Formats: sequence, structure tokens, C-alpha cells
Amino acid sequence: ETHGVSFRIQISVKEVLDTDVLLKLLFHLPVNYPSTLPDISVNSGQLTRAQCMDVKDKLLEQAKKHLSEPMVHNLILWVQQHLKDVIKQSATVCSEKPTLSKGTEDGIWMLLLHLDHMRAKAKYVKTVEKWASNLRLTGRLMFMGKIILILLQGDRSSIKEYLILQKTSKVDVDSSGKKCKEKMMSVLCETEVQSQHKRFQTFEIKEYTTLEELRKEFETAGLTTLFLEFVPPLFK
Repeated sequence: ETHGVSFRIQISVKEVLDTDVLLKLLFHLPVNYPSTLPDISVNSGQLTRAQCMDVKDKLLEQAKKHLSEPMVHNLILWVQQHLKDVIKQSATVCSEKPTLSKGTEDGIWMLLLHLDHMRAKAKYVKTVEKWASNLRLTGRLMFMGKIILILLQGDRSSIKEYLILQKTSKVDVDSSGKKCKEKMMSVLCETEVQSQHKRFQTFEIKEYTTLEELRKEFETAGLTTLFLEFVPPLFK
């Protein structure tokens, strides 16, 4: 009643590139659906991130044609019938317009990281704050129980530079107290900021006592789909 409904659907699309493509579609239907478009996330181990984004954009285009009527079933049928065409178009755009990739490279991107632990927490937090400030990145360093997440927004080049720093600098200490590099970090998501996402104005360190509090932080930033896809599985 207050958050809407979220669900994941897996479908196999046949005869694309002579093989079956497994698509994972995550739908978030807001409270006033179908008068409001759903949030859609597309993932596939057989497609590139760019192709998944193209499929998502095409699905949202189709969704606009079905506004005010239930549409999920129609969208699934559409993607089963047209995936091959979308992938072909995606490849054509990439080869014909190299300037597009440059534009994407320079756009505003978003990064979601999961850290396994922080032994020297105070020093680690100061280091992350300093990097974010120097690279003009905004977002959140989030603690909830044993879960540690870093959500960043900024220029793609700055995001890449941050990742290099995170992987190559001695940011923590090992069990014997010696300085060590971050070896237990995982990149949950790296993607271009979309129109429905709200930009963070600052970089803040925040602690949450419940998963619901953490979810609201993502929801406020228009990132409910991102949260549902990557955060709850960390608690299993």
C-alpha cells in the first residue's frame, strides 16, 4: 500500500545469436501503477551492460504505450519477440557512432560497492571521505549491522579513479595490525545515472538500524530498483 510491489521474472529468449539468452527482469510497480510507469532493471550474463540498458530503454518506451493499463505481460511478450532486433540495433549504434561512447564515458555515473569489513574503521572512513572530496564524488558510506556499502555518483573518470584507489591503496589493517590493501571488496553495480535517479548533493557517512531505514535512503534517491536487486541478497 505504501511501497508498491517488486518481483523478478526470468525468461529465456530463443534464437538470439544462435543461442538461448537468459534475461532477468526486475519490475518495481509503484503504488499508483499502472498510471505511473514501473521501474525496470534488466540483467543477463550473455549480454553486455550497454545491451541490457538498451533493452531496458526499449521496454520503457513500450511501457509508455500501455500507460494506465496493466502492462508487464505485454512487455515480456514484446521483449521475447524483439530482443534480437534490439541487440542488432545496439551493435550498429556502437559501431557507427563512436562519439556516443565518448559521451557516455564523460557522463554522470554511479557506483555501488560492498565491503566485507573495516578493522581500522576511523582511518578507513577518513580515507574514503578524502577520496570522495578530492574526486568531487557525492553519495553515502552506509553501515547497517555487518553490511558496509559505498554508493558514489560523479564523473565516469572520477568513479574509475576511485575504484583504482580503493583497490591499490593500503586502506585497512590485517589481523596482525599491519596496513593492507582492500581485498574483500565487490562491485555490485556500475552504471550511468538515469533521469529518474536523484543526484546526491554531498558525501555523507550514515548508520542504519534496520533494513527498512536503508531501503528508504535508496528510495529517496530514486534507487529502489537498485536496492532491491543488490542489497537484500547480502543479508541471506
